[in-house]
Amino acid sequence: MDGNIALGLKYVGAGLATLGMLGAALGVGNIFSSFLDAAMRNPSAAPQQQTNLLIGFALVEALGILAFVIAILVLFVVN
Repeated sequence: MDGNIALGLKYVGAGLATLGMLGAALGVGNIFSSFLDAAMRNPSAAPQQQTNLLIGFALVEALGILAFVIAILVLFVVN
């Protein structure tokens, strides 16, 4: 019985760790919508802000991948 509870809690922990991927998806959507909004208001400034867009996208996506890796580690490495 104790093994089943521990296994169930491991799945709950992995599920909670994947909530970071939800935050990453919301962050990526927010970054691109803000960029498009700013580019439509001032099209001449869009090329200068494209580097910031890509850096922000990479950082947010890295956090999503980190959340996925933590969930996989919880499932397969933690006893």
